[in-house]
Amino acid sequence: MDFINSLALYYREFLVIAVVHFLAVASPGPDFAVIVKQSLTQGRRKAIYSSLGIGSGILLHVTYSLIGIGLLIASDPILFNVLTYIAAAYLFYIGVQGVLAKPHEQLKVENKASVLEQTNSKAFMTGFLVNGLNVKATLFFVSLFSLVISEQTPVLVQSIYGLYMAIATAAWFSFLSYVLTIEHIRVKLLSKGHVVDKIMGIVLIALAINILLNSM
Repeated sequence: MDFINSLALYYREFLVIAVVHFLAVASPGPDFAVIVKQSLTQGRRKAIYSSLGIGSGILLHVTYSLIGIGLLIASDPILFNVLTYIAAAYLFYIGVQGVLAKPHEQLKVENKASVLEQTNSKAFMTGFLVNGLNVKATLFFVSLFSLVISEQTPVLVQSIYGLYMAIATAAWFSFLSYVLTIEHIRVKLLSKGHVVDKIMGIVLIALAINILLNSM
């Protein structure tokens, strides 16, 4: 009976986690903006690597939440602010790159190899850093593991929850990468590619500024 009750508890927890996580992942934010930018400027392969990086960033948040470091970060104003400034600076840097983007066709003429070409590892790290440095994600996971998941839930089960969220996140953004790079969709977007770059750049800069303002 205890085993059945435990399974029922885990099932209810998982459903709540799955719904809350989906709403958080599907809402526009730094991860979304970066994947749109990667899909248009780097293509499907690199965008998917960035999606995998974002999913791996989730594992980072899950790990420190499990061992209690997340709560420490959230409760230490100095440490939290340091991470906030680093995250804002990184988003601002990526945003400026987007704002300064040139028309894609012009880039091809100037340099057939394209100065914007990324390695797979760099594309992965772009996604990982954007998600891993996201202080809102820090608060999200600290709240999730503190308020939604019971203290009686074994660490192994909590780890399974975390693994699910990482896989689901990577799958969602990989799907988004696929859709955005379907030929006729990408051709239409690329016709205004540098405009989209600039818009996504402005969005990222706005997010960076918003993060800084909220930390003051």
